[in-house]
Amino acid sequence: MKIRGERECQSCGTRWSYYETGSVVCPECGSLRSVGLDDPTEHTASPAALELSAIRNLVDEQPLADVAETTAETCREYVRKRGFIRGGELQPMDDTYLAAAELRLAAEELTHAMRVTDEEEYYFLDLLRGADRGERPPADDVPESLHAVRGLAYARAVDAYRSDVRRYLDEHPDETVRGLLTTLRDHQKRVEALDGDVSPRTAGELVYVARSIGRALIDDDETALAEAQRRLDEFDIDL
Repeated sequence: MKIRGERECQSCGTRWSYYETGSVVCPECGSLRSVGLDDPTEHTASPAALELSAIRNLVDEQPLADVAETTAETCREYVRKRGFIRGGELQPMDDTYLAAAELRLAAEELTHAMRVTDEEEYYFLDLLRGADRGERPPADDVPESLHAVRGLAYARAVDAYRSDVRRYLDEHPDETVRGLLTTLRDHQKRVEALDGDVSPRTAGELVYVARSIGRALIDDDETALAEAQRRLDEFDIDL
């Protein structure tokens, strides 16, 4: 949505940036009466932090299903708040967002599972250990039973990023990028149609292309754009 990000309180005169606080409430006096000082600008990135320390402290105290449920709720809220346009500027798809998206689905899977293997539990705990630092286990370490978790998480992340890139293109038109986004969407939908049950490397290719498109726009990097095109041309789903 488009907002006026630079705010001024009509009660006390304080000025602040909505882009920093995510709120129209005056940070000084708490007044709701403020006015925007700049032109409306596309903005989808609300301030959000992934806080997992308290949950990690519960691992030795609570059943795994309870820890997983709390983790899923925390990651769900984080992913919901996140966006990729900040004050009109496109942002990269970062590792913390990807890790949170995967951890959310892994936690949901474990919450409802009738039986959790040692391999699945270890993988969940590994994600929980590093997600807030943007750390994810490599593709080869994903248990086969959780391939769908990574595949679906990455497909959804790519869909969210692609949506914001399209918003960005409304103000910064680029027909070449629009064409790449259409092809990327086709591949993403194929992965979703399989409920994400593809190899982790296939899922990773979707993310790589999305990030290359973002880098091309953010840094005006023609090499990244060419790489995105090449990867899309060669994209094949590996089960």
